[in-house]
Amino acid sequence: MTSPDYIKISQGTVYDPTNGVDGEVRDIWILDGRIVDAPTDAAVRPSRVIDATGLVVMPGGIDMHCHIAGPKVNVARKMRPEEKRKAELIHSTKLTHSGTMGSVPSTFATGYKYAGLGYTTAFDAAIPPLGARHAHEEFDDTPCIDKGIYLLMGNNHYVMQCLQKNEPEKLKAFIGWLLTAAKGYAPKLVNPGGVEVWKSHQAGNVSGLDSLVDHFQVTPRQIIGGVAKAATELRLPHSVHIHCNNLGMPGNWETTLETMRALEGHRGHITHIQFHSYGGGNGDENTFNSKTIPLAEYVNSHPNITVDVGQVLFGETTSMTGDGPLGYFLSNVYGGKWFSSDTEMESGCGITPIKYRNKSLVHALQWAIGLEWYLLVNDPWRVVMSTDHPNGGSFLAYPQIIRLLMDRTYRQDVIKTCHPQVRERSTLGDLDREYTLNEIAIITRAGPARILGLKDKGHLGAGADADITIYTPHDNKETMFELPRMVIKSGRVIVEQGEIRDPLNGKTLHVQPDYDHEVEADIQTWFEKYYSIRWRNYPVDLSYLNESCVVPLK
Repeated sequence: MTSPDYIKISQGTVYDPTNGVDGEVRDIWILDGRIVDAPTDAAVRPSRVIDATGLVVMPGGIDMHCHIAGPKVNVARKMRPEEKRKAELIHSTKLTHSGTMGSVPSTFATGYKYAGLGYTTAFDAAIPPLGARHAHEEFDDTPCIDKGIYLLMGNNHYVMQCLQKNEPEKLKAFIGWLLTAAKGYAPKLVNPGGVEVWKSHQAGNVSGLDSLVDHFQVTPRQIIGGVAKAATELRLPHSVHIHCNNLGMPGNWETTLETMRALEGHRGHITHIQFHSYGGGNGDENTFNSKTIPLAEYVNSHPNITVDVGQVLFGETTSMTGDGPLGYFLSNVYGGKWFSSDTEMESGCGITPIKYRNKSLVHALQWAIGLEWYLLVNDPWRVVMSTDHPNGGSFLAYPQIIRLLMDRTYRQDVIKTCHPQVRERSTLGDLDREYTLNEIAIITRAGPARILGLKDKGHLGAGADADITIYTPHDNKETMFELPRMVIKSGRVIVEQGEIRDPLNGKTLHVQPDYDHEVEADIQTWFEKYYSIRWRNYPVDLSYLNESCVVPLK
């Protein structure tokens, strides 16, 4: 008999690291948007059979750190009209809307291009809670992928006030309330304490983890440790997500190491680690070098820490960050346009165009340091592919990164085009490791799902979301990964042979942790005293989410 609901992917070469499947030929069955075991009744026939013979089948990709929504992204789009004029234009069809590309694509283009790469989930990594409603509205305009947001908390006045008064239970309740109110997924720390100093003083910042933040008299170390502990006690699926102090500065590797130690054994995710792995000092390019080895050794020996890379790719892009002083620093380096914003009691941001050049020693080392991270972390489950889109480059460069990791000869050829001192100041030229397809599936799918606590994603076992990508094998892995044969989202074929077939709007993934609701009275008193909007208007109503998906706690 034929069941009108079953879909069967037949005889694909499956890579499903979560379930220990490494290149095995097998079938995958789908029912009602989820992967299921094969029917026990031999008479059952699927309504559609997708012949994957000779093709590679993986879970849908997950980008756990990018910038694709919210106030800063919209400002960046407006800042780059020259990019929009020369960028690829996506024309509307019966199924799609028009959209523009460039380093900061439009909402529609973002969704279509992620799906076109085989990615089905993406998280915006830096949303001020006050801007969460805006971000969710943009997500509603971004098709084809599931989405989520991390909320900026590293410079939040109430967070620092709780730490100053040594009120950990109140801090925990505030973080729980904030995630619930803004429909966020995880706490995000950006230059903890440093952005607040920048907002108070011209060209201000903190120098290290033990610098005091004016007025609150707390340190970055206290912010990191306090929020990490609260995240653990709230049983959040994803740990605190940390953009360390002193990003991009020579010698910042020591700050990064101290940040890892400040976690005191709690889970912590260090994001765009490439930007935090620099030796040298005093802004002198002649001393700039890689310090990936000691940092990777620490990560290898401390299983509570995970990282994503923030790979730099050569070319023009746009830097957008919740790190206000960094944005100002970069604008002085590149001498171009610059935007800085102060988000009330919560955060700030900085935006400026940048261009990475392979003949620049600094830029070439940044490129090399990113690749070192992939190759020096022993456990691929704890290092995730990212470009910190668009800061290091576009997410569209992921296939190029895959080729660099899987093909040592190609990697060596690219090194030859870079500044000659790259070999002397990094170990990249001496690293022979080549990734396997199974390891690529880990760092782009299974690994981020595990780090994010997404039990229904990143794998192809029974019960998982039917988010699946089918690739045509090719000796050139960039060619293989830049154009999937087919992409399936929630059991529906959304991309086939490079064309959008079904631009469905995905779910919004968020958390709803338990917390002491009695603290809300204190939060409200503080809120009404300092904020520009009323307390009752701050939380984001579920009506702003296309489809709400509350992810279970740990």
